Amino acid sequence: MAELRLVAALRLEALALGGRVQVIGMGPQRAATARLRAASGPIAVAMAGVAGGVSPEVRAGQVVVASELRTLDGRVRRLPGAALLAAELERIGCRVSLGPIVSVPRFARAAERAELGEGGVLAADMESAWLADTLGDTPFAVVRTIADSLEGGPVFGGIRALGGLRRVRPALEAWAAAVAPRRVELAAPRSFCAGVERAIEIVERAIDRFGAPVFVRRQIVHNAHVVADLERRGAVFVEELEDVPDGATVVLAAHGVSPEVRGQAAARPDLSVIDATCPLVSKVHHEARRFASQGRRIVLIGHAEHEEVVGTLGEVPGGIDLVEGVEDVDRLPYGDDTPMAYLTQTTLAVDETAEVIAALRERFAGIVGPSANDICYASQNRQDAVRSLASSCDLMLVVGSANSSNTARLVEVARREGCRAELVEDASQLDLRWLRGAGVVGISAGASAPESLVQGLVEALSGLGPLEVAEHRTTEESVRFSLPQQVR
Repeated sequence: MAELRLVAALRLEALALGGRVQVIGMGPQRAATARLRAASGPIAVAMAGVAGGVSPEVRAGQVVVASELRTLDGRVRRLPGAALLAAELERIGCRVSLGPIVSVPRFARAAERAELGEGGVLAADMESAWLADTLGDTPFAVVRTIADSLEGGPVFGGIRALGGLRRVRPALEAWAAAVAPRRVELAAPRSFCAGVERAIEIVERAIDRFGAPVFVRRQIVHNAHVVADLERRGAVFVEELEDVPDGATVVLAAHGVSPEVRGQAAARPDLSVIDATCPLVSKVHHEARRFASQGRRIVLIGHAEHEEVVGTLGEVPGGIDLVEGVEDVDRLPYGDDTPMAYLTQTTLAVDETAEVIAALRERFAGIVGPSANDICYASQNRQDAVRSLASSCDLMLVVGSANSSNTARLVEVARREGCRAELVEDASQLDLRWLRGAGVVGISAGASAPESLVQGLVEALSGLGPLEVAEHRTTEESVRFSLPQQVR
């Protein structure tokens, strides 16, 4: 935990910020020669005050957090913890934009600022870059509120900007409280599995080969970032096949579909249908049909409404009972003489399903299971990696989307090992309060989460003080799945 050193150029800004603020004066020379008061321990420095907007997207009174500082001579300094601070400001109700701020040697009028707004620059100030030069590796943040936007002058805008400054101190204090030396342990394997890589590549190749738009029934994989990226490339995600126009190319998502959906596709010969179902899900579908042909009543261990479960239930309509936990086993209305079989959703936790399978075997002595574990190798490998790492961590962060079953299981595995664990979509969802007292942070990612999100999280943490990063690998993965003929 570091002491917050809050710096402002003007006394008026300091008054708006409240509390203890060091006023350094306005302009690059004052900033370059500023000397912060001596400290007895680690510090985190934040420059806060008003600024001029150089982008049409920022309005008077809006808060801008600098992701990097630029100067007119081309120097750039990245501020990697900025996303965490921006998220904290949003939590306390501020309207925030995150992006570059340019530091200029003199006041820039509106016409001049419009020219500065290239490359995504949001605002201009006269101190931040030069103050940053004096700080070395000290954690540094820049928060500016817009006083003079491209669409309004500084008088009314200045009042709104000072009002905005009054709200930012709690977030800055939370940011400083999270600053500390840390060690990050990266669980491995993590992120994309072979089935996810295959599904994404199918959509990408379909767009390249057949042209946009390519339609995809449901999310190709359960990750919002993956879906957004494919949408930018030309994919259109729909709920049902009836939403796909005649003559289009449509991809069936990795979680699999029921025979009913396949029948709907077959009834429309105008559609070009590409099946991206993960081969491991297809294996479960095959097992369901095989057990049904043997006259067995099937128990599927899984979560209701999950797309994979819906597809598997559809393989034997009315012939499969879904159980989510041990308590559901006692409610199955079958006698000991009923031929029984069980299957599992591929993305569940191994120890979770083991308890249910044990209860099924105790209840039905003759029950049979699949020839090989239904739980996907990638889910098991990622769970094993988290399990082996969790006991040595103060906090486990799992990267992925909330609707991803295998990702949610990683959080549960870590918590069962006694470790604090949280799910984050990306770095912007990391609550700074989680980091207090967390000297060792473990990071994993669900099988549908891109590795780039993990690296973005590590980069954000690097803005909160010295960071040591190591990888904790439990096994190597070499599985690859072939692509459908249509996109080879």
